[in-house]
Amino acid sequence: MGQITKLKQYLSFGGTVTFYSHKSESTKTPMNFSVFHPPQEYKVKVPVLFWLSGLTCNEENFITKAGAQMWASHHGIMLVCPDTSPRGTNLPGEHDSWDFGSGAGFYVNAVTPGWREHYRMYDYVVKELPELVASNFNVDMDRIGIFGHSMGGHGALVLGLRNPHLYKSISAFSPIGAPSLCPWGQKAFTGYLGEDKELWKEYDASELVKIIRRNDIVLVDQGTDDEFLKDQLLLDYLVEACHETKFPLKIRMQRDYDHSYYFIATFIKDHIEFHAENFERL
Repeated sequence: MGQITKLKQYLSFGGTVTFYSHKSESTKTPMNFSVFHPPQEYKVKVPVLFWLSGLTCNEENFITKAGAQMWASHHGIMLVCPDTSPRGTNLPGEHDSWDFGSGAGFYVNAVTPGWREHYRMYDYVVKELPELVASNFNVDMDRIGIFGHSMGGHGALVLGLRNPHLYKSISAFSPIGAPSLCPWGQKAFTGYLGEDKELWKEYDASELVKIIRRNDIVLVDQGTDDEFLKDQLLLDYLVEACHETKFPLKIRMQRDYDHSYYFIATFIKDHIEFHAENFERL
């Protein structure tokens, strides 16, 4: 395991943005991911931040739009950005809508017929991708963090909460806070997980914070003019659950910002610094 193919590479802030492809054991398909290699990696093992993107995105959106490389270079942090789903399986309905199937893996391990063979993004991100990174790059696997946006913010919260041994730092932009209760999440969970609502809870941050404890703060930024805030993100449920259980969530409501990468680019410096400070304490 561990063979990857370099597709393209660009110099950026003293390091490189490199795109890779490999044959995935988790999804049984080719998978692509991008990496920002900070200049410090050539001398020392560097910490790693995994970024999970949102609906319709792939491995390119964040690395080209967020402006994160400057801050990752400054702090000596590698950025790893996987695709958001398997591609090209041609399952029935895979390409019929933008919020389910291709580009919308929701970072779960599917259990329903057809989807369970390939849509195993949880295993891909939590197990396979870190192993690839560890075996191919000069990284410190004791200092790993995870963050993401929208569907990827949901993924970052869920994967981070469920795997504290792996992810030592968690943050999110505009996450889907209660996917079991919103149209996006209900559509995805029914399609990938079936009707078992107990299984849904395993991928719902508003449920996980009721049973999982963390001592370190989880940072969330949310724009007040986000068009999806009221009907899809449902952050009030997550905030209420954290309040009831005294879970250390720090949510910052950013006035007049929306759901776009303009919002992410505005506050990406804060998130990189948040993770860098957490890594320094390890």
